[in-house]
Amino acid sequence: MFEKVAGLPGHVLVVHAVVVFVPLLALLAVAYGVLPRWRDRLGWAVAALAVVTPVVAWVATESGEAFERVLRDGGYPPEILSQVETHAAYGDRLLWSTVALAVVAIALLLATSGRARARALPSWLPVVLTVVAVGLAVLATVYVYLTGETGARAVWDGVV
Repeated sequence: MFEKVAGLPGHVLVVHAVVVFVPLLALLAVAYGVLPRWRDRLGWAVAALAVVTPVVAWVATESGEAFERVLRDGGYPPEILSQVETHAAYGDRLLWSTVALAVVAIALLLATSGRARARALPSWLPVVLTVVAVGLAVLATVYVYLTGETGARAVWDGVV
């Protein structure tokens, strides 16, 4: 599953979507929380990204595991495989931080929706959700960097 797309490793292609979508979800979820005036404009984008981004991150993780199996079977040197393991560990953390950010973003959307049930919620809840969203946004963005950096090093160290 997800091993090859048009003859290329699927992982190599899908990671680019993760590099774009995760920081975009992070930025828009934080903006939605801290800029109430913009909520009407940002809500649809936050909702769409909160659904799509974890799926893309999951596909990247699954395709990365398939790619790692190919590398292991291909007899790559242990030092490269060690770098790939580090990359994979960061990728797993990226997936879960992205899922958490998406859940909090959706909760923030629901808590600020203006519906009767949302108005019955405590007034401090959107503030708490915004603070949590900021923390998760920073965490997910850091993991995008660390995952990408370790993956690039595994591929390009000694080549360039």
